[in-house]
Order: sequence, then structure tokens, then C-alpha cells
Amino acid sequence: MKSERTTVRRLPERGQYDAETIYEVLDANFLCHVGFNADHGPVVLPTLFGRDGETMYLHGSAGAHMLRTMKGGVPVSAAVTSVDGIVVARSLFNHSINYRSVVIFGVAEEVTDVQEKLHGMEVLTNHILPGRWDEARQPNTAEFTQTIVLKLGLDEASAKVRVGPPHDHEDDLAMDVWAGVIPVFTSTGEPIDASDLDSKISTSPSVQTAKQRWSAS
Repeated sequence: MKSERTTVRRLPERGQYDAETIYEVLDANFLCHVGFNADHGPVVLPTLFGRDGETMYLHGSAGAHMLRTMKGGVPVSAAVTSVDGIVVARSLFNHSINYRSVVIFGVAEEVTDVQEKLHGMEVLTNHILPGRWDEARQPNTAEFTQTIVLKLGLDEASAKVRVGPPHDHEDDLAMDVWAGVIPVFTSTGEPIDASDLDSKISTSPSVQTAKQRWSAS
């Protein structure tokens, strides 16, 4: 639901508050930037995430300062952005980008239940590499203990979207200057085998799926 913090004030017509748009942006990405107040001041750090319904899962080393701080119940904000195009106008003032972004506010909660923690790890893994959880060796006891999993609810989130051509001033339309949009796409290359991989092992389905998925985003 729209809240005081999620209300888009700059160009409010670009604000979108429906779950479908928010989930679409999140599912088209796997990297977010999380902001929070640490002992030494404000910090914004990139981290991987996965979404399951109305929950965003984050994970990392139990020794990571960001996760240790966040699990203490501090307010956080997470941002996710897809850049779709560079908008080139006749005037420099009206240059822009086409984008889809989501901002989330809340308090991250550490997942301590064993089954839910495993589920969070699975969600994050399969979000990036669909099906990989069942292909590779799953975490052993030591690895499980060394990992923190946090969950952040999506109940206070909003999207902001810009699409379309540049918005030039009418007086600039007659200028002999190119205007339009340079599309920006996400693309993946061909998977590169590990140097110690047995040559008889072919690329796994999760890798092929991920290659197609992230190139289509």
C-alpha cells in the first residue's frame, strides 16, 4: 500500500504502487543496493537478492558488517533499478533515461528457523540460476552456520517508471540536433567452462536458463 515514505513526489505521475509492477521490476534483476545507518554513518552497499511472494531474501557471510548490523533491527531501504534506454533530447536539460525502479522500506529480520533459512537460500539461488539448487551440492553444516539469511517484507514499496521519447521544449523542436532514445539491454555471453572442468560435462540446464533469462531482461 502507498505510504508516506513510498509516495513519489518528484514527477509523481511516474509513481506506481501496484504489486504487479513492483514484482516485475524485482524479478528482472538480482542486484539491489541496501542503505542503512551504521556506527560510522550512512552506508549503501550492493548485494544479491531473491524474491518469494511478498518477501525479499538477502544473504551473506556471518562476519559481514552489513548483515550483522541489519539483523539488529535497524531501518533499511533497498533499491533495484533496470535501465532501459538513454533519452537524448535537443536540450541538455531534457536529457534523461528510461528506467524501472523499486524502492523498499522496512526492517530486515534474520531467518533463524532451519527450514526457512534453507528456503531463503534456495529462493536466492534459483532467482539467479533457475533450478541450480537441485543441481549443485547444497550447503553443509559449516557453510550453513557461516551464512546469515535476512528477509525484508515488500509491504512498503513503490515503483517509479519512465518510458518514451524525450520531452523537448516546443521552441527546441526546429533545432538541427538529433533526438531520440538509445535502447539499453541486459545481455549475457557464452558460459565459460572452469579450467578444471571435465570436458565430458556439458552446460547444465540452470546455466542455459539463466543465460536466456538475463539476456531477456
